Amino acid sequence: MTETNDSNITDYPLRQIYFYLTEGCNLKCRHCWLAPKYQSGSNTYPMMDVEVFTRVILQAKPLGLSGVKLTGGEPLMHPDIKDMLSCIRENDLRLVMETNGLLMTQEIAKTISTFPDPFVSVSLDGIDAKTHEAVRGVPGSFEKTVNGIRHLSDAGVKNQIIMSVMRFNMDQIGPMIRLAETLGVESVKFNLVQPIKRGEILHEKGETLSIEEMIDLGKVVENTLSKETRLRIDYDHPMAFRPLGKLFGEDGDGCSACGILGILGVLPDGAYALCGIGMNIPEMVFGHATKDRLSDIWEKTAILNELREGMPDQFQGVCKKCLMKHLCLGSCVAQNYYTSGHIWGAFWYCEQAYQKGVFPVTRLSEN
Repeated sequence: MTETNDSNITDYPLRQIYFYLTEGCNLKCRHCWLAPKYQSGSNTYPMMDVEVFTRVILQAKPLGLSGVKLTGGEPLMHPDIKDMLSCIRENDLRLVMETNGLLMTQEIAKTISTFPDPFVSVSLDGIDAKTHEAVRGVPGSFEKTVNGIRHLSDAGVKNQIIMSVMRFNMDQIGPMIRLAETLGVESVKFNLVQPIKRGEILHEKGETLSIEEMIDLGKVVENTLSKETRLRIDYDHPMAFRPLGKLFGEDGDGCSACGILGILGVLPDGAYALCGIGMNIPEMVFGHATKDRLSDIWEKTAILNELREGMPDQFQGVCKKCLMKHLCLGSCVAQNYYTSGHIWGAFWYCEQAYQKGVFPVTRLSEN
């Protein structure tokens, strides 16, 4: 990446780092946007060096770091996960974790509970083993995941179930909320399969919902199902399709974009990247933790400064016309780059809706 003039880190503090701890995963999920290699007892793949992990955190704190997200692959597969958790606590950082839950023991859940305001998302794609394991690809994973969720709830850790919605499991959305209530979670999030890597294949095969079905399902979830439970229910479609009450009301989630201007990814080999997309797109890799100062990466990387200077007015397609662009910030720049080949491309969901005439006209500018 070429360098540009220094940006003002006071204007753009580095709030959160996404650590992708492992190249491998103990599941074989059909829809995964990162497509990690399946790792079992007979084969292993590279994982992040704990010294690199610590070095990054120490260099990030002066830049404004307040929290980290541990993800993968599967973060709990890392043999030094306890040391990494200790490093996070010693540096007084908020902990967020994304996990499939298979390795979430009572001990780890109890350790997580000692952090200030921790949050853990656990993937569960069906209310029974047949459905969940058809997505995750490994027999026995359903029971282990459910047990992992219970361990978190029993330890008092704020946790969330994430269900990736596809054509064959969409009839379990309501029952999933009922199951979640029994497991003691705080919230349920329904994710739509992104058309990237394995998810792209599912879209091509017609195993995902059509754009019209996604929009209609969002209305059911937000207007009906979310009112029938004490749990917080999130349906992960773009802001332009959400009721204003879900954005700004008493129970709204506000500006819940990914925070692209305040995050940075670190890949398992120690490379800096926009996010995990760097595993699949070399152009999204900016440098390496063992060779480059993090402050230089954060202040001088051309694509990061281009995003800071161009958001949101440089977006193309329907995103340029959308009244929510200042909040949404393109929804997912990594996905937009994967789809269009440039960072200012429109988000696929919104562009499809616009081309089919189902984008909300009240969210479009007249210019």
